[in-house]
Amino acid sequence: MIKRFLIIFILFLSKINSQSIVNERAKWFISDRFGMFIHWGLYSGAEGIWKGEKVRYNNDYAEWIQYRNQIEISEYLELSKRFDWENIDPEKWVLLAKKAGMKYITITAKHHDGFALWNSESSDYNIYNYSNPKRDIIKELSLACKKHGMKLGFYYSHWTDWEHPFSWDNSKEIYWLDKKNYNIYWQEKVMPQMKELLSNYGEISLIWFDMWLHHEETIVSKEQLFQLKNLIREMQPNCLINSRLGLSIDEDKDVDFRTLGDNQLGKYKYEYPWQTPATVAHSWGYNKNENEWKSTTSILRSLIGNVSLNGNLMLNIGPTSNGSVPYEIEKRFDEIGNWLSYYGKSVYNAGAFDLRNDLHDWGLTTYKKSKNGKKYVFLNIFDNQPGDIIKFTGITESPKKIKLLSKNSKIDLKFDFNTAVTSIKIPKKLPNPYVNVVEMEFNERPKVDLNLVAKTKNGGYALNYSNAMTKKGKSIINGSKRFGSIPFNIEVKDSLILKWKVFVEKPSCYSIDTSYNFQKKITNGYLSIEVNNEEFKHKLEYSGKTVGEPNQDWMIDRFHSFRLGQIKFDSPGFYFIELKIKANPQNPIQWQWLWLDEVVDKI
Repeated sequence: MIKRFLIIFILFLSKINSQSIVNERAKWFISDRFGMFIHWGLYSGAEGIWKGEKVRYNNDYAEWIQYRNQIEISEYLELSKRFDWENIDPEKWVLLAKKAGMKYITITAKHHDGFALWNSESSDYNIYNYSNPKRDIIKELSLACKKHGMKLGFYYSHWTDWEHPFSWDNSKEIYWLDKKNYNIYWQEKVMPQMKELLSNYGEISLIWFDMWLHHEETIVSKEQLFQLKNLIREMQPNCLINSRLGLSIDEDKDVDFRTLGDNQLGKYKYEYPWQTPATVAHSWGYNKNENEWKSTTSILRSLIGNVSLNGNLMLNIGPTSNGSVPYEIEKRFDEIGNWLSYYGKSVYNAGAFDLRNDLHDWGLTTYKKSKNGKKYVFLNIFDNQPGDIIKFTGITESPKKIKLLSKNSKIDLKFDFNTAVTSIKIPKKLPNPYVNVVEMEFNERPKVDLNLVAKTKNGGYALNYSNAMTKKGKSIINGSKRFGSIPFNIEVKDSLILKWKVFVEKPSCYSIDTSYNFQKKITNGYLSIEVNNEEFKHKLEYSGKTVGEPNQDWMIDRFHSFRLGQIKFDSPGFYFIELKIKANPQNPIQWQWLWLDEVVDKI
């Protein structure tokens, strides 16, 4: 399925900038990178509490309170009386987004509760009929966005609607719903309301749907989704549509960007546009008992992390019933916006660089081509104590200039280029408390060696399954278990050969360690390490047991580190490290890593 997905994107979408699979409509999307999500509706008046009881379900999503707490519609509508209708000002949300450095806004025009935030002629269940004075929040927000140059998008819950008798809610898993009746809801509410949103509020930059399942797993038909998609293309041809519409790319190539799971950050580099919907705290709608606020540092790292993999971040706010935003959100948005005003070069119109995203332990890399044709590689330094020298591994040509970005000016940095490693001298005191940015300038996109493993800050090479340049043989990938007390490992029942490539900058000596779990006391299994034409053979040893958590009957297999020997590199250059693991089905080994650690006193 994944291969087919990528092939179809490649065939049907055009190339642009650093991302190779982007259609014309989505050019602004991969340039802007950062947007605001707004969850606001009747549920904002409940504040996560109904008749003294918190929202049922431990995720505490306040916007789900009507369904979770089984609130009748007549009572749910009473929440409208808790709103300060005269003082709610959507323009403040737009100004907050601008202050935070966001480029687009997506608001819950209709969430799962079915309540429309505009004066809908298709359904009386809308804000205009239950506000005093009467308000059309969508109209007011659209005017504010136009005034301040902010792109506007609408969240619309098409699959689920807890108000319409023929729509879907999860209780229909018990009480059957006829597809013909569901189509009545579709034709009398979904399609007319979408026509209203696409007709009455100017240019719409995106429609954000929220069906997280493929349509074959739902009551929605393929024909209904194509009807909805075609309506958008007819009325607003430049409007983006996200993958939660519910159509797979196999069925329709006309999907503009992929939406990951809620708060699911990127792990892989994609050439097509994608986005993470994320929260500042935990709940999406306002919850007065919220206490899980993300830090400014973690949000910036999430944004940069996504950009480094060609992705976007859409960060949610949940305003209160008077339209205000909690202090924690305002504070973080102010800090994020301040950072972006000085360091946004590494985010806006930037994307992934060619090297592996997890290559360096000091942070992440982004890349962009400027309007004047210059090429920039940005080193986004997450480490608060990176040392006096930053090692950048993988680029095989010297940069033209290297500068440290700061609030007042760019600071020229001294650097030394050695074949595939650029050593950059940085100040002991860095200018930013969150993320610092080093700008490397090139005349052309620099050439790279994709196979290298970078040296860590502490002077070693961490070699594992994921950064091996070649893999031969059969193995089983085991994820971490029991809260990580059993670590990620590679299980070998026969044989496995892994190979890595490193660049050694000077004559040096390294110790070689490996970590594994092996539960047999007698075996003919072994590990063999070949480095620089020298072989180190290690017979597998019983690693024993340990306790994962005290006083909880938590006995687990022990992953133990074993010293294999020392290797001397007489000259600088590229070297290959090859690991051979030999075991058998009766005596499997669970292997973790190799660690090459520089031995300073042996040089």
